[in-house]
Amino acid sequence: MVCNLPAMIEVSAALNSVQQRNSAHVDVCVCTFRRESVVDLIASLSRLDLPAAAQIRIIVADNDETPSARARVDAAFAAHNLNGVYLHAPARNISIARNACLDAATAPLVAFVDDDETVRPDWLARLLSEQAKTNAAVVFGRVAAVYPEAAPAWLAQADLHSTQVQVRNGAIDGGYTCNVLMCRDAIGALRFNPAFGRSGGEDTTFFSELQRQGAAMSYAADAVVEEPVTASRASLAWLTTRAFRSGQTYGLLRLRKGESRAKVFAVSLAKVAVCIAAVVLQIWSPVRWRKASVRAHLHAGVLAAAMGKAPLELYGAAHA
Repeated sequence: MVCNLPAMIEVSAALNSVQQRNSAHVDVCVCTFRRESVVDLIASLSRLDLPAAAQIRIIVADNDETPSARARVDAAFAAHNLNGVYLHAPARNISIARNACLDAATAPLVAFVDDDETVRPDWLARLLSEQAKTNAAVVFGRVAAVYPEAAPAWLAQADLHSTQVQVRNGAIDGGYTCNVLMCRDAIGALRFNPAFGRSGGEDTTFFSELQRQGAAMSYAADAVVEEPVTASRASLAWLTTRAFRSGQTYGLLRLRKGESRAKVFAVSLAKVAVCIAAVVLQIWSPVRWRKASVRAHLHAGVLAAAMGKAPLELYGAAHA
């Protein structure tokens, strides 16, 4: 009998990969601040189609001054017979809540989703499959925005509320915590920076540092969570404000990486000018000129960072 050793090794590796995926233990982390929708998220987690022998524990960190979410979170855990942990992690700084989740996590794999989302039944299985296939330390999923029927037509057509990875020079650039699976060993002692805990951007800086450390990152477009777009967010004003803040974070990252302030200023100023021109030239299209406007505000945020303007503080009072 002739044995094909390379083929046998490949089959063995595949079997080991499947076994690891099927026996995965995952801590699913959620940060919440005065949102009753966290109950809907927990309910959706109870409906996950998990691979055989896979187990999850849900960690909810309440970032309010008082433990205002404790009763509804504990009741949701009990109603759906879920293994869950409630943490009180005050106050009004999302980095504090995220770090409380990481400190409480004990499973080899850690996932993050937002408290205003719901997960599809195959969400976690898709992330686990991608992680097993690529052996990536970080796997991002996709956030699909759900628009209300009363929303203007351009809003859903532009779909600027949905989230997916950005690729730059063939690699994932930055990252987000609204849909992600991570190997806890890869995170190590790294934590979210409280300096960005009120402005946002704490996830961008976190994943930028992981990437700098060499962590492999992958993307599972079929691992989907859904996020309803509320009336307060269904506007160009909200989108441009968010884009401006994101630009500030990106600008700060570029400065921290050693780019000169003058270069960041000049490049972002030029991009703002191009985007403003695009707004004028595409004013005939309700979708295109608004997309260009959002891009203009993004680059204006980078420009503001180059000028030393402090990041906008959006988390807390405006978080609901």
